[in-house]
Amino acid sequence: MNQLNDLIDYLTNRMRMSHIYQPLMIRSLVEADGTATIRQLAHAFIIQDESQLKYYEDRIKKMPLRILKKNGVIDRQGDLVALKTGKLTFEQRAQIKMLCDQKMQEFIVKRGLSIWDYRLLDTPVSGSVYYEAMKESGGRCALCGATKDERPLDLDHIIPRSKGGKSTKDNLQVLCSRCNRTKGNKDDTDFRKLKQIDSLPGCKFCFTEINPAIVVEEHNSVFAILDKYPVSEGHHLIIPKRHVADWFTMTTQERREGEELIRVLKKRIEIADKTITGFNVGMNTGESAGQTIFHAHIHLIPRRDGDTPHPRGGVRGAIPEKMDYGD
Repeated sequence: MNQLNDLIDYLTNRMRMSHIYQPLMIRSLVEADGTATIRQLAHAFIIQDESQLKYYEDRIKKMPLRILKKNGVIDRQGDLVALKTGKLTFEQRAQIKMLCDQKMQEFIVKRGLSIWDYRLLDTPVSGSVYYEAMKESGGRCALCGATKDERPLDLDHIIPRSKGGKSTKDNLQVLCSRCNRTKGNKDDTDFRKLKQIDSLPGCKFCFTEINPAIVVEEHNSVFAILDKYPVSEGHHLIIPKRHVADWFTMTTQERREGEELIRVLKKRIEIADKTITGFNVGMNTGESAGQTIFHAHIHLIPRRDGDTPHPRGGVRGAIPEKMDYGD
């Protein structure tokens, strides 16, 4: 408990910051249940750009790791870094994360987005190319449609620089800060082309056609509703906002954010209903596979003991006689 109090005191009173690295590192360790490798911490620092991982490993060793260790906040054994607090309760983790977030936000408000300007040091985009790309975008994120009034807009290399992408207008698209931060460097989707089919008039699952009152949750490029004809109570559909035919034509980001939303909904459903003992997760692709609305959607179906006499085989029940596969 003394170490926990010391950590809270350090965050509240003693931390001196030249960047957000210290609270970000502590918060990342809290999220990793107190212990993580330097490589794991580097992933937490920057997810979307593989070329930056080595940079952050070196940065962690030179600055926040050294300072936090000197101040008695963390221990290091080789490549393994751990908070000295030991295992934290849920409430303690929430408190430390809140303090870290507060420290980071205060610093960002004070210094602005210029704290990340190092990202533009290699192959910078010229002013004229930047202007033309922004002008062509109409001042909107090519993926989610956010404007500069909602969040900062970045220029994204469609083919990442780490993969040989050039800083030319044909390889640049405008993404908001949120979409750009979550886009991986293996994703070379040109979202500018996707804007042409954002919605299809009359499509029941297009976000522009959906009654906002039935939307259970939104998460960036996807949203969730309750199934109108549920297989079981709590049956949800996770749907990309953009009109896209099926799972296989969803972008990497849409699939990733769909999975993240599924995890959030699963936990929420389990907490609300203790009778749930399992889930089926799946999608129908093509008419022969049972797809009836040709806008991609993922089924999250809660299961309970006894909801069917013979659950063995699960999704194999798509062809009933193939459900039982023997011993």
